[in-house]
Amino acid sequence: MTDLALPYLTAALPGTGGEIRCHLEDFRVEELPLYDPSGEGTHVYFRIEKRGVSTPMAIDRIARYMGVRPTDIGLAGLKDARAVTTQTLSLEHVDPDQIEAYTDAQIRILWTNRHTNKLRPGHLAGNRFTIRLRDAAAEAFERAQAVMNVLVRRGVPNYFGEQRFGARGDTARLGEALLRDDPPEFLALFLGRSQPDDPPDCKAARDAFDAGFFDRAMQRWPRHYANERRALAAFKRSKRPGPAIAAVDKRMRRLYISAFQSELFNEVLTQRIQEIDTVLAGDLAQKTDSGGVFRVEDESVDQPRAAAFEISPTGPLIGPRCNLPGGRGGEVERAVLAAHGISEAGEFPRVGPLKVKGGRRALRFRVTDPAVDVGHDEYGPYLEVRFVAPSGCYATVALREIMKAEPLPSAPDTEDAAPDESEAGE
Repeated sequence: MTDLALPYLTAALPGTGGEIRCHLEDFRVEELPLYDPSGEGTHVYFRIEKRGVSTPMAIDRIARYMGVRPTDIGLAGLKDARAVTTQTLSLEHVDPDQIEAYTDAQIRILWTNRHTNKLRPGHLAGNRFTIRLRDAAAEAFERAQAVMNVLVRRGVPNYFGEQRFGARGDTARLGEALLRDDPPEFLALFLGRSQPDDPPDCKAARDAFDAGFFDRAMQRWPRHYANERRALAAFKRSKRPGPAIAAVDKRMRRLYISAFQSELFNEVLTQRIQEIDTVLAGDLAQKTDSGGVFRVEDESVDQPRAAAFEISPTGPLIGPRCNLPGGRGGEVERAVLAAHGISEAGEFPRVGPLKVKGGRRALRFRVTDPAVDVGHDEYGPYLEVRFVAPSGCYATVALREIMKAEPLPSAPDTEDAAPDESEAGE
């Protein structure tokens, strides 16, 4: 399901229009820690500010400078390259002064401290976003404030953003092929079936694969498409799709499965978009403070808790740990699964070495510390939107409600603990 098909919660309110990411400084993300370092321990925590570089690339640079492996550096979440972001990293048995001395044109160290454990994915409370919109409508401030008031009161639709579905929009289809144990379909999607807007070199490689010219396809695939090249080489050797799939990085396969889970969740959410702050009898609701999930027995008892944002209805992340609700909410979810030929949410327990865990995800997320301002800087006038969102949620979904721009101009986003620890893992 594309971003264009996702309904708005605030469809009755006009958007601001405008452009985002006109300048790197227009999108800022501040990672909010789950805990502060204690000042003691063998692990050195260090805060970085990075500009125009992804978290993995920043870690690679720092690892080379420190003479360690990138996997030795702990992190709580991933921050996009197309923004100015701050986040905390960790490294054990190193000299804090050496880390503090690191600098390059895009990364600087803000502080260091000690703690007793390595920083792990998910060890963060959320992210603070500061986003400037350019060339917005004349009434942009009033429009943004009106939409923000609704989002604060009712919550933001917890859609998985379009980033989850890849540049070609086919990651969900790749994940579905894996879950259905359909290697030929996976390989056909992964190495063939070119699209008009594919990069010319990749399109040539895909067309050659579809025509059965595998040597030519290997020549056409750019060197940095390592997974595609490994898969094609394995297919040429074995003449079977199974070994080719095994040659694809396990993390990528996990992300494909997650994309299919995400697509199904989004489809359920579209059916309940105007009920994201409403619990129905039989719903599986999630507690905002603890994340615990329970079955709603009496709407009259639990709806006031939903209105107070103490709980929220949830949607499915298919897998063995995904129970389905009863009542009308269950009917919606079973209809979405049935449209994909799935009879039970937990019928895909394992894909090769990957376990598909599954779980439940809230249909909405809460924004805190909201603010809307107007201002003027060296680039001209702007509308600034600020808010804090929980980890694992997409800031661009909130922006989409405010701007009502389709398609939403390309924006950075934040994916903490890819994809969600409840979705797919080893």
